[in-house]
Formats: sequence, structure tokens, C-alpha cells
Amino acid sequence: MTSSTQENPLELFSEFLAEHGLRMTPQRRLILEVFLKHGGHLAAEELYDRVRQIDPLVGQATVYRTVKLLAESGLAKAVRFDEGVTRYEPKHGREHHDHLICVRCRRTEEILDERIEKLQEELARKLGFVLTGHKMDLYGICSKCRRKGQEED
Repeated sequence: MTSSTQENPLELFSEFLAEHGLRMTPQRRLILEVFLKHGGHLAAEELYDRVRQIDPLVGQATVYRTVKLLAESGLAKAVRFDEGVTRYEPKHGREHHDHLICVRCRRTEEILDERIEKLQEELARKLGFVLTGHKMDLYGICSKCRRKGQEED
């Protein structure tokens, strides 16, 4: 996409679609709106369920194709955690971040910490690497699941 980052996601997606000979349909608009409203870490199937609550006529294939187009356009990013499911999170206008993932309830928290970022860069440099990107996912048990586990004891 050749547009500035100042544009809103709807304009960016419309431009991307036009550049690829596709139209912004009401269904694609709805899928984009639902995706952005949720904020991320949605599997395509979860997005489909949310879209169908608003418009039951939107097909599963339309949602799957549109989420892939969102990723191709740079508005979404595919992320894979240890569960074997591809999830999508908004990318436009957001900084790089890492994730904390609960192994029980799958709750995912985004973390952004400059100290961690600098340490990663220092380690790479120390070992003779030039970073081209990275992904850090930390797994554990969230406080809610820990409290629930204590209640069951």
C-alpha cells in the first residue's frame, strides 16, 4: 500500500482492494469493523461468529478471504501461539509488542517494554546478529486462573 499511516483503516483497505481490482463490499466493511472493534487475537472462525451475530448472511468463506486480505494489506497480522490456531491482530497504527499467554484460559495480554526490546537488540549484537524481526511469547497462568485453581483446592 502506498498510503500514509495517517489515513483511517477503512480508507487504507479500500485503496488496497482497488489496487488489486477488488471492491469494498458491505460484507468486507462489516468484517473490518468487527475485527477492529474487537482489538485482536481473533481466529478467523471467532471473527466469523461475531460477524454472523450482526449479519447472518455473511458466509464463512467471505470472512476467511477478507481476513487474509486484511493481513496482505498490512492492517492485520497473523499470529500463532502454541494452540495451533492462526489468530489475527490489528497492525495498522500499533507498535511492535510481545505477548503473555495463559495456558489455561488462553487469555492474551500484549506487552510493550523498551527494556526488553533493548536487551534483545544487545543480545543479538553481542552474538553477531542483525535483527530483522522477532516474536516473543511468554506462557504462564494468569491471576484469574490461579485464583480459580486455589478455590478448587
